[in-house]
Amino acid sequence: MQFNTGQLLIHPHHGPARVEGTMTRVVGGTERKYVTLRVQRSDLTVSLPADTAEEAGIRLILSGEQLQEVLDELRAPSVPFDRQFSRRMKNQQDRLLQGDLRVTAGVVRDLIRRDRADGVSPAEKDLLKRAKEPLLGELVEALRVTEERAEELVLGAVTGEDIPTPAELAIAG
Repeated sequence: MQFNTGQLLIHPHHGPARVEGTMTRVVGGTERKYVTLRVQRSDLTVSLPADTAEEAGIRLILSGEQLQEVLDELRAPSVPFDRQFSRRMKNQQDRLLQGDLRVTAGVVRDLIRRDRADGVSPAEKDLLKRAKEPLLGELVEALRVTEERAEELVLGAVTGEDIPTPAELAIAG
């Protein structure tokens, strides 16, 4: 993957990030090229070896077809959840660690639905907030909508309201 200053990429756990630059570092006697990313929605800066960035999950922003798959995941039926809190939390955290936006969308979907039906624990509310960050961040950037609109799209998909497709949003926006 090529890295250009100002390029928008997606970090699997932090969401949209811009390339601030590249540098060469000597680590363990070996010279390696590093890329520095500034996460869009925070003051966080991440530096990682350029040759392993794709393995770490750094990728380009989703295409319209891939965004449709994420929206489809938000609409899909919820997965059964474990009644025991500790196992349920571990399962949800493990799903988020995968860094796959479709899997993250599934966690968001399931937590929103459970919260609306029965309520969720404070820890699960925090987990939902953390899970929504990369999802909303990418929707904002990919669809060029406000964060509020991205939140409406997520909630609309999860609750079964009619929402436009990414193609319709691109035409409208």
